[in-house]
Amino acid sequence: MINQSDQLAIAGAEHRGGIVSAPLLPDAFADLSLRQLLSFRAVAEEGSFHGAAAALDYTQSAISQHVAALETALGVRLFDRARGRRTIALTEAGELLLRHVVSIANRLQAARADLLAYAAGELGTVRVGVFSSVGSKILPAIVARFSAAWPGVEVELSEAPDTGMLDLVERGRLDLTFGSLPLPDGPYEAVELVRDPWVLLAATGSRSARIPANPPLRTIAGQRLIGFRSAGSTQVVERLLRSRGHAAQFVFRSDDNATVQAMAAAGLGTALMPMLAVADGDPSVTVIPTDLPPRRIALVWHRERYRTPASRAFVEIASDVCREHAAELGLSGAEEPAGILPQVPTTL
Repeated sequence: MINQSDQLAIAGAEHRGGIVSAPLLPDAFADLSLRQLLSFRAVAEEGSFHGAAAALDYTQSAISQHVAALETALGVRLFDRARGRRTIALTEAGELLLRHVVSIANRLQAARADLLAYAAGELGTVRVGVFSSVGSKILPAIVARFSAAWPGVEVELSEAPDTGMLDLVERGRLDLTFGSLPLPDGPYEAVELVRDPWVLLAATGSRSARIPANPPLRTIAGQRLIGFRSAGSTQVVERLLRSRGHAAQFVFRSDDNATVQAMAAAGLGTALMPMLAVADGDPSVTVIPTDLPPRRIALVWHRERYRTPASRAFVEIASDVCREHAAELGLSGAEEPAGILPQVPTTL
């Protein structure tokens, strides 16, 4: 028996083109299966039933049955199957459901990673995300010491800009990642390792090479700047400049350290880089210190996931190595290198 409120809900869904047959019942979710939800997500991401079948290694008919059963159970149409279209589109109801299904799938992937890590004990793999400046100057010493202490554990490295690695931590694809503080919103905890000062790089002999050390913010913002495209630490500096009334002018961006430095050497502009990203001994550029707040490099993990003894040991070894080698790399140690940092706001 459909009451008046159910009839109003059905009418609203019909008005939006989302209704299939029956209203959403209180026990509808009891009939859902994980395969149905994953099939729905795959169709949404691939844009077709054929693509979803290939992605999940199912038959196309199985994908169609899963989605049809899901729509029947929920009483809403999830996809717009307009004739003549090569791809299908989500309905409004489908968009709403997808947000929840993505979260469910990510948590299940994280749960699987937890159980595999728990079963591995002192064997297995620690999966670590890195960005290039850390990978070339800090990471080798950390990996060497960790491998000597934990010979049965493999260190699996993935390299990308720091902001992209955090999503992999949330989804359970990485156990740890190097990143820059402050962290964006998310289920993260971190240990600060080291503080990396910002410098300007100008072509040797150029007018910009005569900028004095620790120039004021207006001088930095007034340069034709070259910098990183995706690094979260660069975004922090840009927000700082804006908060002080200075709009930085970037004439070129790249996520490759060598390219940023080379463009500065060529005279395209003045590079704004953390010291750790600068290639040592390059006579074609002049390094100008600044008193900008340093880049705060940290190791980050998912605060709700199980942390293996090996992953905890990796964090401890990284803290020790950074504390020991900070001075020779031109860096400063973290104020509390062994402390757990909660998530902090990203605004200044």
